[in-house]
Amino acid sequence: MTTLTKTPATPKTPAVAKDAIALLKADHETVSGLFAEYEKTNSSSKKKAFVAEVCSELSAHMQIEEEIFYPAIKAALKDKLLVPEATVEHGGIKELIAQLEGVEPDGAIYDAKVKVLSEYVEHHVKEEHTEMFPKVKASSLDLVELGARMAARKADLLAARG
Repeated sequence: MTTLTKTPATPKTPAVAKDAIALLKADHETVSGLFAEYEKTNSSSKKKAFVAEVCSELSAHMQIEEEIFYPAIKAALKDKLLVPEATVEHGGIKELIAQLEGVEPDGAIYDAKVKVLSEYVEHHVKEEHTEMFPKVKASSLDLVELGARMAARKADLLAARG
């Protein structure tokens, strides 16, 4: 006998498939919220926890963009500028992540690195939202299928990071 039971959707696995752009925008909101929470706390342990989560979220986000999203849009849009620029911006973000991961919050320099990381991410997000996403929406890409692949890969990456 088969019993039908409802399993609650976990926060990382949405019940309804998101398209690629919705998935990326949701990631952007998550990270923006984490940066806002960082700004509000003076606790070193909370700062370290926020930074660890930001670094994990950003690393997984950038990896799915670089592995799945950017190659798809580069081909669909015959892009020669947006994707290379975004990839260079990722390099700067990765450099700051490398300087912050696993490091104890030790004052002004640590806070400054987090602030600059926040500004880099904010700039990158603004360009994606205003320049890249409108072109992608106008393309013939199957954004739901692309989003499903990206969501699955992101779940794997976050699970591996523990």
